[in-house]
Amino acid sequence: MLDIILICLVFGGLSGILAGLFGIGGGLVLVPFFALLFEQQGIAGELIMLMAVATSLATMIVTSIAAVLAHQRLGAVIWPYVWQLSGGVVVGVVAGAYAAYYLLSVNLRLIFALYMLYVAMQMAMQLRVEVAVQTKKLTGQVLSMAGLAIGFASAVLGIGGGSLTVPFLARFHVPMRNAVAVSSACGLPLALAGSISYALLGWQKVGLPVGSFGYVYLPAFVGVVLSSMLFAPIGAKWANSLPTKKLKQYFSILLFIVAGKLLWPFIN
Repeated sequence: MLDIILICLVFGGLSGILAGLFGIGGGLVLVPFFALLFEQQGIAGELIMLMAVATSLATMIVTSIAAVLAHQRLGAVIWPYVWQLSGGVVVGVVAGAYAAYYLLSVNLRLIFALYMLYVAMQMAMQLRVEVAVQTKKLTGQVLSMAGLAIGFASAVLGIGGGSLTVPFLARFHVPMRNAVAVSSACGLPLALAGSISYALLGWQKVGLPVGSFGYVYLPAFVGVVLSSMLFAPIGAKWANSLPTKKLKQYFSILLFIVAGKLLWPFIN
């Protein structure tokens, strides 16, 4: 168990730097890392993706708290949007966790690999989708329905939802600093609801390794959280001095490679 914590300490630092440098959600990096790590540890194949997604969501509880406090100090959080989105997010997360539980592990792996390919293509080509001006108002009903979809996708993929929430709010012309702040605030109930759901779903599961809290693997959680919190500010600082556009293209190559490894069993 100690070796898992040490490995995750090292990778948590790397994921923290990448998150700060590229502004990517932790789940995009953590889920494939956990999947490969758990596979090497000899964990049963049908448990690997569920544990990877659950543990990724659990780490976001800590990172979301830090992010919310930082954005609140800057006065960027639009709390009415947060409350209206969060109701749908929580329902969507619970539904998504149950959907993932009943999906075959190979299907869950395929879904995440395809999502990685999508993000990798965006980063490699520096795609920016221009959206026409919306005539529909950002009402409570629209926010609740969007939260439902964001929560569901986040629970299935093990991501924080920022890659979905920020573009959604931007389409309704919410200023970017506010969209990022709202997304960060919604990440906390999302991570809590997702982690609790996966913990309960795996509570009586046979074959989970020692140190599991349901499907959440605590040694991996502890290792990643301890180091990622320390290294994320370093990545954010580097983002202001390094050529991030070119780095994103290089990083997308890594995403293609990891996605390819996840997809290899389907091709071979």
